[in-house]
Amino acid sequence: MAEHKRVPSRRRKVLRWSACAVAALVVAGGGAGAYAYLKLNGNIKSVDIDSRLGEARPPAATDGSFNILVLGSDSRVGENGDLAGGDTGDSARSDTAMVVHVYQDHSRASIVSIPRDTLVDRPQCTDGAGKAVPAAKRAMYNSAFEAGGATCAVKTTEQLTGLRMDHYLQVDFAGFARVVDAIGGATVTTTVAIHDKDSGLDLPAGEHHLDGQQALAFVRTRHGVGDGSDLGRIELQKQMVKSLLQQAGGIGLFSNPVKLWSIGDTMTKSVTTDSALGSVNSLVGLVQELKGIGPDQLSMVTLPVVTAPSDPNRVVEQQPQAGNVWAALKADRPLPQAVVSAQPENPAQAAPTAPAAGAAGPSVKPSVKSSSQPTAKASAVR
Repeated sequence: MAEHKRVPSRRRKVLRWSACAVAALVVAGGGAGAYAYLKLNGNIKSVDIDSRLGEARPPAATDGSFNILVLGSDSRVGENGDLAGGDTGDSARSDTAMVVHVYQDHSRASIVSIPRDTLVDRPQCTDGAGKAVPAAKRAMYNSAFEAGGATCAVKTTEQLTGLRMDHYLQVDFAGFARVVDAIGGATVTTTVAIHDKDSGLDLPAGEHHLDGQQALAFVRTRHGVGDGSDLGRIELQKQMVKSLLQQAGGIGLFSNPVKLWSIGDTMTKSVTTDSALGSVNSLVGLVQELKGIGPDQLSMVTLPVVTAPSDPNRVVEQQPQAGNVWAALKADRPLPQAVVSAQPENPAQAAPTAPAAGAAGPSVKPSVKSSSQPTAKASAVR
C-alpha cells in the first residue's frame, strides 16, 4: 500500500469512485445495507463467456497483468431507440471497441481502440442462445458482436490480438448517457467545429461541458470530423474517456450519500459483464485494484490500420505496427513509441493510410489532411 501514498489524493479517487459508491452503501449496516447490496447486485447483467469459449484460447498472463475488452453496443432496443442517430434495425453492433491492458503493478494501463471497419477473419463461435455462428473471411470486426454477441466478440478479439481477454464490459447508448449525467457531465475541448446531422452534434470549436445525450452524440460522431470514417470518432472517444476519469475524480462523492446511491445504481444498471465480474463484490474488487490509475497513467492509441486494397471503405491492420502493439501488450511492455508518435493530433486529421499498390499494409505514417485543416492538438481535455 505504501506505493499508493505517493499518488495525489484526487488521482486516487479517479477509478476508486464507483467502488466507494457501492461500498459505502453495503457497509451502511442493517437492513438498509443488505437492501442496497441486493438491489445493486440484481442490476448487473453478466455473460458466462469462459464456459462458452472453453480452453481453445490464448493463455492468461501469470505476472499479474490482465486485459479487458470494453464494447459500446449500438443496440436500438428499448430506450436506446431514439438516441444518437443512425439505424441498425433489430441488430446490435460493437461500434466502440477498446482493449484495456492493465500492467503488472496495476498502476498503469494502455488502451487500444479497434476501428469497427477493420477487416478480420472471424472465427466460428456460439451465440448466447447456443446457436453456431459460422466463420467468415474478411468480415468487419464489429460484425462479430452482431452475429454472435459477447462471446463471438471476445473470441474474434482474441484471435486478432493473440491476447487473452480476462474480462468483458459492455455499455449501451442509454447506459452511457445515464452514467455521464450521474457524474455531472463531461468537459471536452475541440479545435475544430463539429456539425453532424446524424448524431445531432453541433459544436463550435472550443471547450464545452456536455450532458449525457450530448456526450453520447460526441462519441458517436464520425461524419463531422476527419474523413467521415470511424477513425475520427475514435479520437473523440479518447478525449471522452479521459474527461470522464477527471470528472469522476472531483464530484464530492464522499460527502453526498444521495449521489453515492445514484451513481452506484446507475453504474450497475448500465453494464453487462463477464460472469467473473457479475457481482458488486467483484466490481468493487476490480476498481480497488485500479485505484491508482488516472488520466496521466493511461496511454491510448488507435490500432494502426491502412485502407483495405479490396474496399476503400474498409481498413486492415498496418504491419508491422499493429503486430508490434499486440506483442508489446503480451509482454507487458509500454506501447511502441513509434505507434504513439504516429497518432493524429487532431480528429480532423484522422484517416487511414492508403496502401501501396498491391500491398496490404505499408510501413508509413498515417496521412494528414490538407494544410487548411487546424493543426493544434485537439486532445486537450480539461
